[in-house]
Amino acid sequence: MVMRGYIYRGRKPVHWSPSSRTALAEAELEYSENHVSKSIYAAFKITSPSSSGLLDEFLPNVCLAIWTTTPWTIPANAAVAVNPELSYAVVELQSVLESESTSGGKQQKLGSILSSGIEKPFIIVASDLVSVLESKWGVKLVIRKSFPGSVLEHCRYLHPVNGNECSVVIGGDYITTESGTGLVHTAPGHGQEDYLTGLKYGLPIVSPVDDEGNFTAEAGQFSGLSVLGAGNAAVVKYLDEHVSLILEEPYKHKYPYDWRSKEPTIFRATEQWFASVDGFRDAALDAIKRVTWVPSQGENRIVNMISGRSDWCISRQRTWGVPIPVFYHVDTQEPLITEETIEHIKAIVSEKGSDAWWYMKTEELLPDKYRDKASEYRKGTDTMDVWFDSGSSWAAVSAKRDGLNFPADVYLEGSDQHRGWFQSSLLTSIATTGKAPYSSVITHGFVLDKDGLKMSKSVGNVVDPEKVILGGKDSKKEPPYGADVLRLWVSSVDYTGDVLIGSEILRQMSDMYRKLRGTMRFLLANLHDWNPENSVPYSDLPKIDQYALFQLENVVASMKDSYDNYQFYKIYQDPSEIRHRWFVQFLF
Repeated sequence: MVMRGYIYRGRKPVHWSPSSRTALAEAELEYSENHVSKSIYAAFKITSPSSSGLLDEFLPNVCLAIWTTTPWTIPANAAVAVNPELSYAVVELQSVLESESTSGGKQQKLGSILSSGIEKPFIIVASDLVSVLESKWGVKLVIRKSFPGSVLEHCRYLHPVNGNECSVVIGGDYITTESGTGLVHTAPGHGQEDYLTGLKYGLPIVSPVDDEGNFTAEAGQFSGLSVLGAGNAAVVKYLDEHVSLILEEPYKHKYPYDWRSKEPTIFRATEQWFASVDGFRDAALDAIKRVTWVPSQGENRIVNMISGRSDWCISRQRTWGVPIPVFYHVDTQEPLITEETIEHIKAIVSEKGSDAWWYMKTEELLPDKYRDKASEYRKGTDTMDVWFDSGSSWAAVSAKRDGLNFPADVYLEGSDQHRGWFQSSLLTSIATTGKAPYSSVITHGFVLDKDGLKMSKSVGNVVDPEKVILGGKDSKKEPPYGADVLRLWVSSVDYTGDVLIGSEILRQMSDMYRKLRGTMRFLLANLHDWNPENSVPYSDLPKIDQYALFQLENVVASMKDSYDNYQFYKIYQDPSEIRHRWFVQFLF
């Protein structure tokens, strides 16, 4: 992938875990639905309107209103983005309304702009949000002028923290009137959309946050404070003291957490290694069409993920893992990674393992061509994203080992792996071979308790397979069902979704097992003296026997079809239905 130009190093915002002190990929995140952020509405004062002159009459007392759930990113603000297709309005703040929203009923706190006795400014918001904001802020808002968002481009405003002048820019369709104010605080060092907008306008990528999630000296008075704690509160307090805060309120929303530490993450711009997906995205989407997905909706899921995914951050700052084989010039920090260095390190790792990178000296790891310059280089300490590592398993297993095929016939994993192993395997294989590493992908659900809840030792709802087979201490409550009953349950459920198991389900399965076993014993008893030489031609059989064989042939054909389509639960259902419908209802 390096030789094809898909791998590059760059400084851009990535998911960063302060608790683990490393960058994370999307597959390493868990999203909490109950996260509560400190959200704020703030006003940035316009210092220089655009050349249209539409705002001149409101100077010098007109502001841009923004809304953010990450106040700690305000020191890194580089612009305010608007949507050129939306209508915006200059509104005048008049009397404070008496309502629940301003009485503390919603845990809101009025900022200095609304609660102080100073002259209230004119504020610019999206026209469609005026009535919503009037209710939320508890202030009478009177529209004085309306205009398209394009009019605001190149307006200059005063940065609320450092006092620099910044510009209003045109953003993308991510700017809507579904929430906020219709104007987006833009910090290219702390958000993907902000970063892309920043590239368009050449905005600085400021990210004054260290590995532990604390403000750096670049953040001035906030230096040393945690951005997810005291630092966030300090920024809000500063805005309030400097008459920039409109409103503060808690906001419950979906938020990414580190899947290992279970702590919240942040967006932070750092130097990382990336795989550019754009170069092979179309090829990956085309290959997906030629793969059999079980269940079929898995195809749509992975298509949506790959269609919209950004470049893949493949580097991690961990003390364990597979090293990224890159050297850096001591003075310039310029990376050294060529086909020659890769092949040399590949030979070393093949012989000594990947740990050789850590214990061997730089001069030993460099090929002969660079040995005399070894003192000018240092070996990198970044490790590979585990999904890039596991996603390359096809290259080390299917494509290398005797007796195995590439592509593999089947990849089988849980439904969470569309964003993990299934996707990483597809991307690495397409980038290097041009084809998918698998012919079929089977997704299974998860085993839940009888009420559909995740099993947990602390909750006490875990079903122990050993107790199912051998029984528990109380044989009445936990009877020994034997291995066959557990096997029958496994074969009876549709594994493509989550499945339930509990004492009542096992009891019913035990009953079904006895019925099936009784049927088989009946059939075998009738066959004990049967001799194939005495077989009667089909045409000479009684009609009832012909019908029985006809039904049997249908069942066999259906079972074969179920095997071919990985629908194993139907193989259980067909004989069970025949046993009940044919033997019980028809014969008896």
